[in-house]
Amino acid sequence: MTDETQRLRVFLVDDHAMFRAGVRAELGVHVDVIGEASGVAEAVQKIGALEPDVVLLDVHMPDGGGRAVLDAMRRARPQVKFLALSVSDAAEDVIGLIRAGARGYVTKTISPDELADAIRRVADGDAVFSPRLAGFVLDAFAARPDAPVADPELDQLTNREREVLRLLARGYAYKEIAKELYISIKTVETHVSNVLRKLQMSNRYELSRWAADRRLV
Repeated sequence: MTDETQRLRVFLVDDHAMFRAGVRAELGVHVDVIGEASGVAEAVQKIGALEPDVVLLDVHMPDGGGRAVLDAMRRARPQVKFLALSVSDAAEDVIGLIRAGARGYVTKTISPDELADAIRRVADGDAVFSPRLAGFVLDAFAARPDAPVADPELDQLTNREREVLRLLARGYAYKEIAKELYISIKTVETHVSNVLRKLQMSNRYELSRWAADRRLV
C-alpha cells in the first residue's frame, strides 16, 4: 500500500489551461502536482524527466490524445501509472485507453475527494473506474472471455483517425470536424481517405454503418 505520510507525485495532462488550474488547486491538499502538459510531445518529455507516481491523462487532445502518450511511455517508463480523466464516457474511449495501459478511467464529473482517492488506489495498483464505465470493460471481456479485447480493423486506425471517424459517423460535416479537433479541413479529408483505404470502403455512409455496428458513435 502507498505510505499515507508520503504525498503522491502527480502529473497532469490536459489541453485546457483553466481545467488544469482547477485540478491543481483542488488536488493540492491531497497530492503534489509536480508538473503539467497541454499536449502529447510536452507530456512525453516531462513525464520521462519527472517520473511521477501517477499521470492524470485527458483522452482527446488536438495532437493525438491520451492514447499517444500511453503508447510512447508504457515501455520507456513502465513504473508510471496512468489514470484517464475525461469528459468522454464513450465505450470505445474507455476500452482503448485501458488496452493501451491505463490503470483506470474516470470522468470529469468526479469530485475532488473521489479523484484523490482514485489516484491513491491507482498508485497502489488497483484498477479504478467511474461506476458506469466499469460495465464497459466487464462487457468487453465477457463478450469474448477466451480472447483479448481486440478488433484488428479498428486497431489499424490511429487515434486521430478514430476521432475523425467517430465524428463523421455522428453526422458532422468536414468543417465541423475540423473545428472540433482544431485541424484543417484538408487534414480531415486526408484522415477520411486513410480510413476508407484501411477499411476498404468507398464512402462515408459505409463508414457510418461500420462505426455504428461497433458502437463507436
